[in-house]
Amino acid sequence: MREPFLRPLAAAVLLPAALLTACGGESGDGAGGGASGGSTIKVGVLHSLSGTMAISEVTVKNSETLAIEEVNAAGGLLGKKVEPVVEDGASDWPTFAQKAQKLIKKDKVATVFGGWTSASRKAMLPVFERNKALLWYPVQYEGLESSPSIFYTGATTNQQIVPGLDYLKEKGKKKLYLVGSDYVFPRTANKIIKAYAKANGMQILGEEYTPLGHTEYSTLVNKIGEAKPDAVFNTLNGDSNVAFFKQLRSAGFDAAKLPVMSVSIAEEEVKGIGIDNIVGQPVAWNYYETTKGRANDTFVKAFKAKYGTGKVTSDPMEAGYNAVHLWAAAVKKAGSTDPEAVKKAAAGLSLDLPEGKVTIDGPTQHVYKTARIGVVRKDGLIDEVWSSKEPIKPDPYLKSYPWAAGLS
Repeated sequence: MREPFLRPLAAAVLLPAALLTACGGESGDGAGGGASGGSTIKVGVLHSLSGTMAISEVTVKNSETLAIEEVNAAGGLLGKKVEPVVEDGASDWPTFAQKAQKLIKKDKVATVFGGWTSASRKAMLPVFERNKALLWYPVQYEGLESSPSIFYTGATTNQQIVPGLDYLKEKGKKKLYLVGSDYVFPRTANKIIKAYAKANGMQILGEEYTPLGHTEYSTLVNKIGEAKPDAVFNTLNGDSNVAFFKQLRSAGFDAAKLPVMSVSIAEEEVKGIGIDNIVGQPVAWNYYETTKGRANDTFVKAFKAKYGTGKVTSDPMEAGYNAVHLWAAAVKKAGSTDPEAVKKAAAGLSLDLPEGKVTIDGPTQHVYKTARIGVVRKDGLIDEVWSSKEPIKPDPYLKSYPWAAGLS
């Protein structure tokens, strides 16, 4: 376990056009075919393009390839173009591990951007550690982890789940019902939520898990109705959310009657669930399409220009986009794609990105992020209703919270 200590922050850098305008120089001795030879620098893009998680992950792949195109349009890296090698994790955790091994050993990529569920990340982690390679993981997760082979550009617990609980507490929601998919993220997140609740005078009235891809929620909805909670804390993932919210709405529970705080539903998932089934419900993230700022205006415009005006941007997509630009900036600073050189260069690196200022915390390889609570509006976008104002230092092991003692 590594302790998260603060390092000095580097000066912020604007993107995308100004980010890599002078990327010439000699290639370093880093890992990967594109790093030490060949005409391009190969990078892996590994997400579920099929299966239950495709509803969420396809768009992350799209945002990462957009960022790669922006890096190339600005001159590439080390005198070369960046070439994405795209693989499908197929919503299957062993497949993620197998594809990661292929990208590292056969394709000899300089780094990999990928994953969504914690199960996929846990499956890939030993592959990257064994090969001393680097994974950039773009999705919020349950914390209680750090790895020398992973950069975490999504939120850790104190940047999303804890602010979500703080918001519910401020709103007087003291009786919670926990609903999640049956794998590591929801179970660990709920362990943290129960510790928070105990320390903050809140009650947990029920805790239920269903398999990924589960679609029958009528019994669970009835249990929730009988328990009469003030709010539900939802850690369901993938297309199970479609069934859950439709059946919740059919049973007469709307946002006014029963708030459901979700941490894995962003703009893309809202479209799949159906706006009428989730309008008014709260979500906890660090970025929304509606987030104010010049960098986000540029990002949203570029994404819609490439993928269609009807497409939406979301937090995991933005974190994946950020990962590419953060890696590229570290490579430029290091003058190499070697993983150790990139890690050293990345510590304290700060960029102005669509969500605002994002800084890499060197000891944990997580990033500082602004917490934002939003509410789904009638057009399917999300309006921010509360924020932390400033980026929060990542605390993956919750060392700064006395109530979390012993959780890790």
